Amino acid sequence: MPSKESWSGKKTNRAAVHKSKQEGRQQDLLIAALGMKLGSQKSSVTIWQPLKLFAYSQLTSLVRRATLKENEQIPKYEKVHNFKVHTFRGPHWCEYCANFMWGLIAQGVKCAGLNSEGLYRVSGFSDLIEDVKMAFDRDGEKADISVNMYEDINIITGALKLYFRDLPIPLITYDAYPKFIESAKIMDPDEQLETLHEALKLLPPAHCETLRYLMAHLKRVTLHEKENLMNAENLGIVFGPTLMRSPELDAMAALNDIRYQRLVVELLIKNEDILF
Repeated sequence: MPSKESWSGKKTNRAAVHKSKQEGRQQDLLIAALGMKLGSQKSSVTIWQPLKLFAYSQLTSLVRRATLKENEQIPKYEKVHNFKVHTFRGPHWCEYCANFMWGLIAQGVKCAGLNSEGLYRVSGFSDLIEDVKMAFDRDGEKADISVNMYEDINIITGALKLYFRDLPIPLITYDAYPKFIESAKIMDPDEQLETLHEALKLLPPAHCETLRYLMAHLKRVTLHEKENLMNAENLGIVFGPTLMRSPELDAMAALNDIRYQRLVVELLIKNEDILF
């Protein structure tokens, strides 16, 4: 009759064999799932072709984006703008590029109140926004819009949005509009960025440069998302219809484009460092 020690030893051996077989089956399942094939000595490992393709696609994507960023950047200005009309009623006319623009390039975009909750989403008091309009009509670039005059940053952001809405030609022009909308409908991320980059080339120089300043500013806004609760998607909702207007008179077609307008601005903000 076997002793208690020998029975315990056999039980331990059976448990070890069972565990070894279980680990072997798990390894086989993992190998099958990953598409890896092991030789008889399990020394040579062949990576499954789809994994190679996936790695290749990721590398290709990085190369395409790097090429887009370094070799095909939108040309910068070599001459300072000369905005003749500095009034709110009449958007600025630049003698250099012969386009209606309001002077955001000349003044730059000031990043004040970046931590303000709902920045650009929250509306300021219309009467005070009207005061800002009158200040620009009266004083032009010398208008005082400092915090000493307007403590509520939403008044300034409201005036900024109103400027863009009042442009006779939208910042994203009617001619370039279809290409921008086309880019928003593309599913492949790399192709989408390339199409968006081509759309930027269709903009007049003043429009493209102003868009570059604005997107850089909005990108900084998103860096304070924890405080202001404004990410690229939220800013896209606010600025999509502000910067883009459908050339189509059909109200239903224009309504259908709103989601693509939002996506265009969202993509411009997120990829500002690549596209501009």
